[in-house]
Amino acid sequence: MTDFILVRHGETEWHAENRYAGLTDVALTGRGEEQAAALADWAATARLDAVWCSPLSRARRTAAPAAAACGLTPHVDPRLYEVDFGRGEGLTRDEMRRRFPDELDAFLADPVGHHLPGGEDPRAAALRAADCLAGIARTHPDGRILIVAHSTLVRVLLCHLLGIPLADYRRVFPQLLNGALTELRLRDGQAALLRLNAPATPAPLSAPLR
Repeated sequence: MTDFILVRHGETEWHAENRYAGLTDVALTGRGEEQAAALADWAATARLDAVWCSPLSRARRTAAPAAAACGLTPHVDPRLYEVDFGRGEGLTRDEMRRRFPDELDAFLADPVGHHLPGGEDPRAAALRAADCLAGIARTHPDGRILIVAHSTLVRVLLCHLLGIPLADYRRVFPQLLNGALTELRLRDGQAALLRLNAPATPAPLSAPLR
């Protein structure tokens, strides 16, 4: 039984305008740095066994204080990269509407069957992230692991592991808050969602499932 605490990185400079940040390396804002510090305060009492993160700096800078609080070195894994948004990268929804309205409408109707033009298939992203977690679970079969990654990647991963149609990821998980805790338990190949968007404040560990 391995518990994963999935965390979206702290707020970035593109959040205010709601720009799609996939593989672009966007810096954290001051608030994002504060969210990373709050995560570190939580991690100091969370009894973590390992910390893993995406290679993008917004994830690494969010993970680093938490890892340091536990005396751990973060593992950086490219399988935790955000989904590539292709031609939508760096754009707002309004800008996409002006540049490729038909493709945007198709994406909004089915973000998997019609992902953003030139972007990554969310099915492939879910599989690479699930492969990462499966490998960590083999290494830490009874561990408690912090994963700092990205909004769309975590949402498609949750759908994949929980048996939710991937095309519903935007409806079922409309928002992952920056720096909040989403806890997932893997046991015998089955996944259970223990909490979603919980604040990063010191709290008792989750009780075992019975």
